[in-house]
Amino acid sequence: MQLLNMKETIKFMSLKKPAAILSLFLIIGSLTSLAINQLNWGLDFTGGTQIEVGYTQTADLEQIRRQLEASDFNDAVVLNFGSSQDVLIRLASREGVKPSELGDAAIKVLKEADSSAEMRGSSYVSSSVGDELTEQGGLAMLVALICILIYVALRFEWRFALGSVAALTHDVIITLGLFSVLGLEFDLTVLAAVLAVIGYSLNDTIVVCDRIRENFRKVRKCEPEEIINISLTQTLNRTIITSLTTILVLLALFFVGGATIHGFATALLFGVVIGTYSSIYVASLVALTLGISKEDLMPTEIEKEGADQEPMV
Repeated sequence: MQLLNMKETIKFMSLKKPAAILSLFLIIGSLTSLAINQLNWGLDFTGGTQIEVGYTQTADLEQIRRQLEASDFNDAVVLNFGSSQDVLIRLASREGVKPSELGDAAIKVLKEADSSAEMRGSSYVSSSVGDELTEQGGLAMLVALICILIYVALRFEWRFALGSVAALTHDVIITLGLFSVLGLEFDLTVLAAVLAVIGYSLNDTIVVCDRIRENFRKVRKCEPEEIINISLTQTLNRTIITSLTTILVLLALFFVGGATIHGFATALLFGVVIGTYSSIYVASLVALTLGISKEDLMPTEIEKEGADQEPMV
């Protein structure tokens, strides 16, 4: 059973001005928040101490957080690690305090509350490593966008390439803006989710671009805006089904996946929604604004010598 009668074309581009205003508002708001509030960098980027603690019984994470907060470890991140008896604790670096001393102080607090608490391992991430990860993460996103620009330009047309990159940049900025506005922790798992959002959004955009190109070659008496509306309508069923099934999985990860992947699920969940929106409006709108036409997408035909002559019997 189809979700939409394809004989009824939805006038997506009739909302191009409100969509452009909304996207501009979200981008400006995100950039403003990133400039003022910045991101709440996680331990992977800022550096700090990470300790593994084992208990003989199921660990109460909320109680452990309260114990650490009562001892001035307000920024501690407490997660289950492997089993319900194993706990992973991340502590931000403190000026003038050695990483080993920071871990010892935390385990002392936990032992006072529960004598069965036992440190099973510890590690330290320096701030220089965090700076390197920040630089490499930004470089990874930049390289991904450049490669996408080149691929789409060669595969389709340069207007579609600019539209695709604009849509991906739009998705990344707004997703980062969400984490900045809400003050959510940004760590390596979230960075991986942002890169996954780029891949998801690109996949949807490529499908739309391919259908637009196909319809530009098939439909002869329609304006570019109408052809884009037809193409978006034809791909809407696929977009809805793909997005809904992905969102259902991400909702399960968000609510029952645990604190370890909460940031990952949050970034992907929001990224899928904003990526679906940008595939419909941002990429197509940019290509339309740049003046995409039938002539730009028609294949170049090379007439062979003697092709118009009758074959000899």
